[in-house]
Formats: sequence, structure tokens, C-alpha cells
Amino acid sequence: MQALPCIDYIDESRSSAGLSGKKIDAMQVKETVADGLKREYQVTIAASDISGKVDARLDELKDKVRLNGFRPGKVPVAHLKRMYGRSVTAETLEKLIRDSNDQIFTERGFRLATEPKITMPTEPQEIEDVLAGKADLNYSVAIEVVPTIELADFKTISVEKPVAEVSDSDVDDAIKRIVDANRSYADKGEGAKAESGDRVTVSFKGTIDGTPFEGGSAEGIPVVIGSGTFIPGFEDQLIGMAVGETRVVKSTFPENYASAELAGKAAEFETTATLVEAPKDTVVDDEFAKSLGMESLDKLKEAARARLAAEYAGATRMRVKRQLLDKLDEAHKFDAPPSLVEQEFELMWRSIKAEMESTGKTFESEGSTEEASKEEYRKIADRRVRLGLVLSEIGEKNKIQVSDDEVGRAVMQRARQVPGREREVWEYYRKSPEALAQLRAPIFEDKVVDFILELATVTEKTVSREELYKDDDADKSAA
Repeated sequence: MQALPCIDYIDESRSSAGLSGKKIDAMQVKETVADGLKREYQVTIAASDISGKVDARLDELKDKVRLNGFRPGKVPVAHLKRMYGRSVTAETLEKLIRDSNDQIFTERGFRLATEPKITMPTEPQEIEDVLAGKADLNYSVAIEVVPTIELADFKTISVEKPVAEVSDSDVDDAIKRIVDANRSYADKGEGAKAESGDRVTVSFKGTIDGTPFEGGSAEGIPVVIGSGTFIPGFEDQLIGMAVGETRVVKSTFPENYASAELAGKAAEFETTATLVEAPKDTVVDDEFAKSLGMESLDKLKEAARARLAAEYAGATRMRVKRQLLDKLDEAHKFDAPPSLVEQEFELMWRSIKAEMESTGKTFESEGSTEEASKEEYRKIADRRVRLGLVLSEIGEKNKIQVSDDEVGRAVMQRARQVPGREREVWEYYRKSPEALAQLRAPIFEDKVVDFILELATVTEKTVSREELYKDDDADKSAA
């Protein structure tokens, strides 16, 4: 029998129907570590208790096992023990450990921050004696607990709700953007030269220090001069080109360009214009609206106004939520479980590193150092964990739950985002409890936020669109 060192398992004490829930009397528990939120216990389960549970399990099996030479239900327990004793004992020990841990945590009122870590005996002879029913089981369990959280009086919280009205000029700007996105162009004719606002179809071959690079060549690419869709300087150098003309366009890739290999590099593009087109005047009328599938221009404006109102409402919601989270952060100061903070930090840090690698950024180019950035993100991770625990506590104490219907609607919304693959998305979530949990979490958070806002003092303030969308350090305020 190999030694059983450390076993990590998911604590099912609050959800598994397979646990007996019976108190284990023949159990001794000694606390060996009490350091902050960390606890460790040395647990002893008497051999007599183990043997009793094993015998009871074997007695259950005798009516189910079919063995040659024995009538159903007549297999002697002693015979079953010889054949299945070790496996039944191992199964019983696993269940006893779960039940024992559940009893330890429940009696002490612990909420676990992490899964328990079980350390089993490692000496071969000791293991053999336990499996043979000759010795007590001695193991240790290490846990990290969630601290007791004293919730604030939410009626003392006040937040300001910025509200921006959708003006006629906002609607006009939205219609203009729609027009620009659907603008048509007409060939300017032979000999015509490109101007700002024109669309020039080009083919180009790019080199860096005289060497072609991946992705640097293309054929028949339409470029709207002044749109800012190409790297800086490229579009402006197309001004004055005529069809058939070739010129060398010099440009430098931005420092934060997506490809680290090209970021900050100066390049030359041998560029040939194959078509020069001028934007056609668009008459914004009912016919234009109908070309977009709307009944009339008024209906198009109504749709634009409704969409802007929804966007503004979303921005308002985000600003209010950030304020509320700041207030909750101020009102609830406690030590977060270190392991949860570390997990959150690692997730964030991997994302940050991946983004920097893809964009070619460095800590120095961002005016910082790796150590300083790590310290800042650890603070953010600590805040996120604490706010998550506070929101969870509020939800639990006020019986706030997310229904299956609400999760189902969220799945359907995700499925509609990928037309033609709806069934695939549905099956993915049906088979992935973790993915469903990720959908459930923000729904739960929003319901808790709404609950708090019902009790808090919310004062509306009319603001401009610019004020509403003012950068408010979203990353720092996010939960």
C-alpha cells in the first residue's frame, strides 16, 4: 500500500446528499495552528468507530452482492470482509473524513475560504494498521476561513446618480455616424487626385530596413483618407495620388502596436493606387431610412434616441455602482483570506502580462516598474476579494438568489450573440457548471447592488454626456 501524503478535495459538506450528517462521537480534535484566518487541526478517529462503519457498510452490501455458491442475501459478512474489506474501508475512511471535517467546521461556525487540505499518514505500517482496523486514524486538516463580516447600515450610504438626457443634437450626431458608416462612393474618373475624405483602393508591399515583413503586403485595400484606420501618417501620404500612381509611403508603427515585433518600427510601403473615389452626398430622408430597414426617418431617429438612452442608462448604472462599491469598501475593513487574494492577483497578473506581450508595452514605457505594478495590483486584488465577500454576505443574509430562469435567459442572450451556433453555446453551458457559475455571478452581484440601492439615499444629478462618460478610474473601482 503506497503512502497517502496530501489529499486536496472539494468540501461538499454543505451540498452533498451523500453525507450522513451524523455526529461522530469517537473523534478527538486538537487545534494545532490558529494564525489569522488559518487553522489547522489534528484529528483522531477511533478504530472502533471505523470498524463499526465498515461492518455496517458490509452488512448493506450482503443483500446486493451476488457470489457463486451463495444465495442472494446469504453471503457471510466475514467472507465479504475478506474479499472487499480494504476497498470498503478506504471508501468508509473517505466518508468519515468528510463527515468529521464537516462536524469540525460546523461546530466552530466556520465558512471556508479555500478547500481543506488533508494530510494523511505516510508510514506504510501505520496505513496498514488503519486499513486492518487495528489502529486509530490520525490525520491533519488545514483550512483558511472567511472572517466574520459586520455589515454596515445601508441606510447611511448615499450616492449620486448622474443622469444625462438624450438631446436632439445627440440624435443628429448619431444619425451622422450612421450616414458615415453607410456612405457610398463614386469613381472620381481618370486623372483625378485623391483628397481628404476620399476612398482610395491601394495595393502595397511593406519593408522594414529593406526586408519584407509578415502582414506587410496586401492587394485591393480600400482606405478612407482621414478615417484614422491605418497606422499614423499612412493615410495623409495618399493625398494627391491618382489611379496607377505608385509612391513610397513612410510610416512608423505605434509603440503600443498589437504586434510586438513591429511596435515602434519605421516601415516603408511601396503603394499603388488602383481606384480613387469621392464620397457621394447622402440625402437623409425616408428613403435613406428605408434602405436601413426602417419605416421612416422619424422611426430611425426614434431608434437612435432609444439606443442612446439605453447607452446612457448603462453608463449611469456603472457610475452609481462604482460609487456604491467605494462606499462598501470604506465601510468594511477586514483582512481578506490571503489565498483568495493570491488567486485573484494571479488571474489579474496573467492577464496583464499577456496584454503587455501582445501590445509590446513594458512597465517602463508605462512609467512604472514591475514591482510597483505588482504592489498596485495586489491592492486591487485585495479590494476585489473583500468586496466579493461583502456582497456574498449581504446576499446570504438577505436571501438574495439567482433563479434558474434568470441564468437561462443569460445563456440565451449569449447564444444570440453567435447566430448559427446557438445550440453549440447552449450545450456548452449545459455541460459546464463552471461556465454557468460565471454567468450566475454578475447576475447575483447586480441583484445585491439593487438591494442596497433600495435602502441607500440616491440623489439624481443632471449632467452632460461628456461628464457622464468621464474616465473615473474604472479598473480601480471595479469589484
